[in-house]
Amino acid sequence: MAYVHGAVIPVPTVNRDAYVEKSGAMAAIFREHGALQVVDCWGDQVPSGKLTSFPKAVECNEDETVVFSWMVWPSKEAADAGMQKAMSDPRMGGDMPFDTKRMIFGGFEMVVDV
Repeated sequence: MAYVHGAVIPVPTVNRDAYVEKSGAMAAIFREHGALQVVDCWGDQVPSGKLTSFPKAVECNEDETVVFSWMVWPSKEAADAGMQKAMSDPRMGGDMPFDTKRMIFGGFEMVVDV
């Protein structure tokens, strides 16, 4: 079964174009190293909850937008190998248009795919 890396990212709203450009470049690298699909979604209806929410999870400020992102890999093994190769790829360098310390990232075993 496929494996998914997911992320929730607070991005300064003024950095939308820079984020899209950087994300597109990184997506190409992840694809070269085995990712089947790379998706980035700019928050549109992402309410701040009373107890938990995407904005609260990443300490999103009023001038930031939550981005929901995921990559699909053929397997966990392919994800582990592909991420290692991608992260050591020199094209991955440079500044990120967001605060990487507040990004939430994780790997997930896909259990339902309809």
